[in-house]
Amino acid sequence: MDKLLHDLYRFEDTCNVYVVRSGETAVLVDFGSGDVLDHLAEIGVSRVAAVLMTHHHRDQAQGLARAVAAGIPVWVPHTEQDLFRAVDAHWQAREVVNNYRMRQDRFSLLEPVPIAGTLQDYAVQAFDGLAFSVLPTPGHTTGSITLLTEIAGQRVAFSGDLIAAPGQMWSLAATQWAYNEAEGVVASIPSLLDLKDWAPDRLLPSHGAPMSDPGPAIDLLVERLWSLLRLRGSHPRLFELHARPYEPVTPHVLRHRSSEANTYVLLSESRKALLIDFGYDFATSEPSGSDRASRRPWLHTLPALKAQFGVERIDVALPTHYHDDHVAGFNLLRSVHGAQVWAAETFADILENPTHYDVPCLWYDPIPVDRRLPLGVPIPWEEYTLTLHPLPGHTLYAVAIEFEADGKRFLATGDQYMGDAGVEPNYVYPNRFRVGDYVLSAALYRRIAPDAILSGHWPPLWVKPGYFDRLDRAGAELDRLHRDLQPAEPDLGAEGFLARLSPYQTLARGGEPVDFTVEVRNPFARPAEAVIAVVTPEGWSASGPISLALPASATATARFQVTPPAGFADRRARIAVDVTIGGHRFGQQAEALLSADYVN
Repeated sequence: MDKLLHDLYRFEDTCNVYVVRSGETAVLVDFGSGDVLDHLAEIGVSRVAAVLMTHHHRDQAQGLARAVAAGIPVWVPHTEQDLFRAVDAHWQAREVVNNYRMRQDRFSLLEPVPIAGTLQDYAVQAFDGLAFSVLPTPGHTTGSITLLTEIAGQRVAFSGDLIAAPGQMWSLAATQWAYNEAEGVVASIPSLLDLKDWAPDRLLPSHGAPMSDPGPAIDLLVERLWSLLRLRGSHPRLFELHARPYEPVTPHVLRHRSSEANTYVLLSESRKALLIDFGYDFATSEPSGSDRASRRPWLHTLPALKAQFGVERIDVALPTHYHDDHVAGFNLLRSVHGAQVWAAETFADILENPTHYDVPCLWYDPIPVDRRLPLGVPIPWEEYTLTLHPLPGHTLYAVAIEFEADGKRFLATGDQYMGDAGVEPNYVYPNRFRVGDYVLSAALYRRIAPDAILSGHWPPLWVKPGYFDRLDRAGAELDRLHRDLQPAEPDLGAEGFLARLSPYQTLARGGEPVDFTVEVRNPFARPAEAVIAVVTPEGWSASGPISLALPASATATARFQVTPPAGFADRRARIAVDVTIGGHRFGQQAEALLSADYVN
């Protein structure tokens, strides 16, 4: 045990394990092999209130099973929770052959450990009177955190592997997340600058000696990392975007220049801000993977927004659609800044219940919606009026947001069209694209006649003469091609399927029935009977079969139950519905997934 301050100790193991003491109780930061437990009595500690992890790597975490066996609660970074508690699923899904994902998530635990809770970004968490602030510091891993506290009158930062020594980090290899990139280097620089702004008196790294002069240590590392990026020709505008992440479109409408999907900011005279979309703030690259630990929301740029544009309150967050790159930061906006989430009534339920839906790009956690907005109804906010219009195409669950500011009419349209010219249809079939959607959107744009279109991934488009004619032609041609390329009857639609189940993912217990809703569409231009048979694994029971009378080209729903057998312990067991319509058997058109619920 190396005493650093009164009630602060370092134990050198596979990583540095820090012991913060309060009487006979302690909190441990990182855990290593767990050998620290054999030495706590030397400093008068008889009880550990919690183990707090800065990231998931095995040198930090390999002994955690010993902590769990001793009844010690384990708390982990929220972004990396699955790399502790769901390690089996991670190892089963992780690419090994033909692998182009360089993230060091294979340096994960070999066996899962139960966790007591997650350390939410920007939260303050107390354990037996010892309070720690959670600062997101991606770089060494996507989900890495720094834990901040005060000990013996000093501001102390447990910085994980963000920095190991003045001008040095523990592993440069860990900062390469994709096949030939430097995403972790790009993320480390703003993380280090955030940490420096907190002005710690002492930096305590996971590897390396404690640093008592953090400012110069951080500056030297930032300088060297920036030299590395310049040599690679990577992210040449990093410091420019860090200094001024928001640019005016007009005096009261701003565009976020450094997010993965565009965020737009509407400024009120009362110094409030309404954000249209807010996904991955200060994105370093495309995410390397689709697992939770690959996609990190952040609030890095909001201090600059407040300082440079006089914003005093982030008041409302309003999405154009539900996709993660447009909503990933909403829960942080609610919890950290007290922002309200307003969402269209047509997809608010997707935000609140993502597992119920079988659509792409869902966020991992439910996003509570404070206000559900009707379509076509003017909605006042401060001195502005916003109107939401249905905008199917890129996804069925999207809206165009109309408002006027600075004498201009704006239309925020998410990802409906691609390209700087704003005319290329950006349709994705599993998003529930329908033939006819882009004819509808062209008509909507023409009717509203905006001066500027605010799109999700391209610069603001100032509308020029002839633009609406081009949209009309593109929509009509897209429709013609889809009708020419597929049979007119049976009409499987652009999606290619006639049924879907809800909830798509759910938890179940053996012997207890689970409710489902099936939605089925008639592909014929005449009335037809639909017969639906429920398909389950062997040993399950199910209600049915179901019979529905469907009008021509109509959609209807029905409910049914399935019951897994006693002792059910599977992950993602599959059920399906076998659909026959008008005497034509289309087969197993939709599936759903059930996993065992172990909560007592």
